[in-house]
Amino acid sequence: MKRDWIYQAALLAAAGLVFWFFVSNTAQNLETRKIASGFGFLWREAGFEIGETGAIAFSAADSYLRALGIGLWNTFRVAAIGVVFATLLGALVGLSRLSPNWLLAKLAAAYVEVIRNVPLLVQLFFWYAVIAENLPDPGEALQPLAGVFLSNRGIAFPTPWSTPVLSGFNFTGGAVLSPEFAALLVGLVTYTAAFIGEIVRAGVLSVGRGQVDAAYSIGLTRRSALRFVVLPLALRLIVPPLTSQYLNLAKNSSLAVAIGYPDLVSIANTTMNQTGQAIEGVAIIMAVFLTISLSISAFMNWYNQRVALKGVRQ
Repeated sequence: MKRDWIYQAALLAAAGLVFWFFVSNTAQNLETRKIASGFGFLWREAGFEIGETGAIAFSAADSYLRALGIGLWNTFRVAAIGVVFATLLGALVGLSRLSPNWLLAKLAAAYVEVIRNVPLLVQLFFWYAVIAENLPDPGEALQPLAGVFLSNRGIAFPTPWSTPVLSGFNFTGGAVLSPEFAALLVGLVTYTAAFIGEIVRAGVLSVGRGQVDAAYSIGLTRRSALRFVVLPLALRLIVPPLTSQYLNLAKNSSLAVAIGYPDLVSIANTTMNQTGQAIEGVAIIMAVFLTISLSISAFMNWYNQRVALKGVRQ
């Protein structure tokens, strides 16, 4: 017992020495370079513009704190929308792989194998090239659906009270997704959906054949059995790995810096380059993504408990 305490004390002391070394070394380097530590720089004038601010007003005269807030909003926006669409597309892909239609199942399998084995960063470059360089000008924009326009200026689509209309060299009215946002969103959704599809497929296959036969025996159709019996039972196995994919999507959004989308990482990098506050900037990025990840985990754990309780009552 004493030996165990000695080992633990020695390990704690070693960890303390390592921590002290890094802190003291960092403080000495900051002092040598005459860089003031702390977060006081957040209230200084940013001095740069942000290409995409959403509904938040921003100018170069605003503070770094406001700029980082816009970056956080942009990160949250693409992550939240991405989670919704990746879930829908992933569920569709997973169920398609189980379809009795041979062609549909093979197309879904090919999608999964291709997307999962190509690096996400490469896919982001691909989608950005497709949207920003290969789509036509607004005057010749593609219109796959009524009121929806695809051009090298992004994706314009109607809102409840406004419809996009070509005015001059761009669209006015409705809402417009910039090429950077659209490329990032499409890349994150298609990439994450391939993994979610496999999770959904595995969850459905985990449901016992007896449960399915019982659903058919009471007159349920294949679709009704899938909706009311198979998916509710499979959900208890789908939710835990699904949480990991949501976390990955949120963290992968940091790759936005590669295609010029002004997310938190991109704006933080600009802030660090201008102020020299690299440690503080990285600390902000880490704190934000840690908070996002823990929030997603907490919500999904809560939901998983609800699903498990329902399963027990059934």
